[in-house]
Amino acid sequence: MAVIAGNWKMHMAPEEACAFFSAFEIDEIIADNEVLIFPPTISLVAAYKCEDRDPRIQLGIQNVHWEDCGAFTGEISAEMAASVGASYALVGHSERRQLFGETDEQVALKVVAALRQDLIPVICVGETLEEREAGRVSEVILKQLDLALASIPDPETRFLIAYEPVWAIGTGKTATPMDAAGAHGTLRDRLEQAIGVTAAARTEILYGGSVQPSNTAELLAAQDVDGVLVGGASINPQSFGDITRAAVGSCR
Repeated sequence: MAVIAGNWKMHMAPEEACAFFSAFEIDEIIADNEVLIFPPTISLVAAYKCEDRDPRIQLGIQNVHWEDCGAFTGEISAEMAASVGASYALVGHSERRQLFGETDEQVALKVVAALRQDLIPVICVGETLEEREAGRVSEVILKQLDLALASIPDPETRFLIAYEPVWAIGTGKTATPMDAAGAHGTLRDRLEQAIGVTAAARTEILYGGSVQPSNTAELLAAQDVDGVLVGGASINPQSFGDITRAAVGSCR
């Protein structure tokens, strides 16, 4: 089974969200994949209540604050997200790190907040082009992961990791399957050290970065790639459906 997650980012108003679910065909593919959608916060409620959304399509929040409530203008708590249908939470997405200065310490706090409300965190890591060219991929992604990993109290707790090379997000450039397998292998090794071989083996590691219908099967065939986190291609029900169908039988 592959995890196919769509991050709508700051796209898809509530009425567009419902239109997406009306057009997205899932019956033939759901048995072999776990399908997740991360709408913008304002559309999460609409997605949850949309009668045309197959309930097997799970929903997530794109970002949470680490406090449950308080004077944090513009923020959303994990408790609020859970109350309107979120089952997952993205934490540490590269755009949060790059554009809003989110730190590894804050990401770890958000993991704790998500788990406190029974949300499954998707911990995002990834290097810039400069860091890759300097040969620092492993150093960077492990530093981003380690504090978040240390905040997870029980090896039996379910969480996901998304490897997103920053230079491949929204650029049309995609890591090769070998690139993805190398980074995912590094992350898997760290998981084995931290939570044990058995728990590490069942922790899904997703690849994100210019995922398209044309490259999905090849990426999912790479070692240690358990799913994909799709950006721009996920807001079109046809392309997202094609990606999900391409995933059937492809994951190692």
